Amino acid sequence: MLALAYADYQALRKDAEVIEADFFGDKVLRLEDGNFMKLFRRKRLISSAVFFPYAQRFSDNAQELRNRGVRCPDILATYRVANIARDVVHYEPLPGLTLRQVIADPGNFSDPQLLQKYGRFVANLHNLGIYFRSLHLGNVVVTPDDELGLIDIADMRTLRGPLRKNMCLRNFQHMRRYRNDHDWLLQEQGRHFLDSYSAHSAHDWDRGTLTEKLAL
Repeated sequence: MLALAYADYQALRKDAEVIEADFFGDKVLRLEDGNFMKLFRRKRLISSAVFFPYAQRFSDNAQELRNRGVRCPDILATYRVANIARDVVHYEPLPGLTLRQVIADPGNFSDPQLLQKYGRFVANLHNLGIYFRSLHLGNVVVTPDDELGLIDIADMRTLRGPLRKNMCLRNFQHMRRYRNDHDWLLQEQGRHFLDSYSAHSAHDWDRGTLTEKLAL
């Protein structure tokens, strides 16, 4: 990570649009040139983020995803801005719309091919050893060439081989926290999504097990 002086940070973020913020300040900025900065603050004095900052995790995860053939943002730099106690990742966004935005169009909500594509995508992530806790439709992008990719990737683990079954099921449990996503995935009892996932998974699955882990 590079040390970034406060004056240089201010110049970099000049005229930026605040995309996300909280009580503590800015979290995501869209810069004037269309690139983004995501800011991370250390929430506790003693934290793994001291030695392995989230901005660096984001950058390292992007490299891992690229190595495994998964679309994701292109990292420009990571910074530490000591004056505001923030670590920053500066990146080019992955072009396209999130899957959540795509299915907001009623014409896309019930598209079986889109559900099957997403099932195949999730299975491929698991086969590649990618465990993404924040796997929800707002973090999956449909690119202009109709491929799927991931954004907001700080919260991710990678293994050398496919995820174990228990990790796949745990990922399904995380996915069901998002009610609107859940309603989309379980159309027709989840047939399109779950059948596609099972067909492309490295594991043999009992359909009832998958349905149970995904259902509320």
